[in-house]
Amino acid sequence: MFASAFEFLLDTLLGLLTLAFLLRCYLQLTGAPFHNPFSQSVIAFTNFAVRPLRRFVPAIGWLDTASLLLAFLTQLLLQVAILWLRDFPILVAGSQIFFALAGLACLGIIKLTLYMLMYAVIIQAILSWVNPHTPIAPVLDSLTRPFLRPLRRRMPATSGIDLSPLVVFIVVQLLLMLLVAPLEYRLLHLF
Repeated sequence: MFASAFEFLLDTLLGLLTLAFLLRCYLQLTGAPFHNPFSQSVIAFTNFAVRPLRRFVPAIGWLDTASLLLAFLTQLLLQVAILWLRDFPILVAGSQIFFALAGLACLGIIKLTLYMLMYAVIIQAILSWVNPHTPIAPVLDSLTRPFLRPLRRRMPATSGIDLSPLVVFIVVQLLLMLLVAPLEYRLLHLF
């Protein structure tokens, strides 16, 4: 009982930390406004780890590799901690397990990225009806623009309703069901 509660706590805390690192990476990648209160809070929350690592891991163009590496390492730590809590003999399991752990960490990043995109699109659509001038609107717009803009060009708005968020939502759900879930299932069966 305590192990499952501790596993939930670890999953929540390390998942939120991974999300913060990924947000920082994607905010820079998409050119989001960094003087926004939301962006400033993400930067302030992740500076403790990103700033020291940037001395050793430089950015590649617009890609903040330090934040991305920290997101990967956080997911890897989460996978190792979950196996450790389940009394899995990690150190004697063989080298195949370490590749599976790295794969699960990468899938965790992909899954969080897809969920982040899906929720950003949903929140942006809701805010466009309720309060389109909220301070987080420019951040959501820059995070979703690379996905929504091509769809908006190809899909005209019907009766003034933009259906591109619905298409992105459906595509993300399909990617989660058809690609991520089977890969995760196969990697988990290596343990």
